[in-house]
Amino acid sequence: MERPKLTIIIPAYNEINTLQVLIDKIDNLDINKQVILIDDGSTDGTNKLALENKDKIDKIIVHEKNKGKGAAIKSAQNYVIGEYVIIQDADLEYDPKDIYNLLSEIQKRKCKVIYGSRVLKNPANKKSQNFSHGLRIIGNIILTKLSNFINNQKLTDAHTCYKLFESDLFKSIKLQDNGFSFCPEITTKISLLNIDIIEIPINYKGRSYHQGKKIVASDGLSAIWTLIKYRYF
Repeated sequence: MERPKLTIIIPAYNEINTLQVLIDKIDNLDINKQVILIDDGSTDGTNKLALENKDKIDKIIVHEKNKGKGAAIKSAQNYVIGEYVIIQDADLEYDPKDIYNLLSEIQKRKCKVIYGSRVLKNPANKKSQNFSHGLRIIGNIILTKLSNFINNQKLTDAHTCYKLFESDLFKSIKLQDNGFSFCPEITTKISLLNIDIIEIPINYKGRSYHQGKKIVASDGLSAIWTLIKYRYF
């Protein structure tokens, strides 16, 4: 069996309203891929929907209780078989078509990590990026600047979902945090390995809390502690 070019990890917690569309979009990607979906303790029928699409999903992992995005990614880590691996949220804020560019760039540049930045301008995209709330923009700027200061990096969007890795690197990193702090944890641990992170622009359509956005202000405080914890302790 040919090794997949890309493993796509999809953490999902109560995303029944967008999950089917996302699964179909991922299935339509013309890439040799492995798809891993983690139902992180959903109560809205996410698991039933995943099982109905098992012909489009290579591995379904079920958490009996909600543990967090980081925990979902950790559960998938040992099942990754692709040459590269990317994280894909289930809420359709990120356009799976951008995966083509991310995968192309990481191969062309022969780098180990590439992030899709919601901040960098994309000349080919005339649509405006939608963060859905001004405070989220400010929070993202502050956290990215702090991350850059602590980790000696020059990222524009440290907390983007679209993080693409060489799978050997990804599997070698011992992940510990269970929640949204996955982002600052892995960015800091990559910095400690002295590995550069390349960024390219991506499309983004943020949703509001009314639409199901789950990250809250306290997650920002957790991110700050995570940066300090893994850099200095």
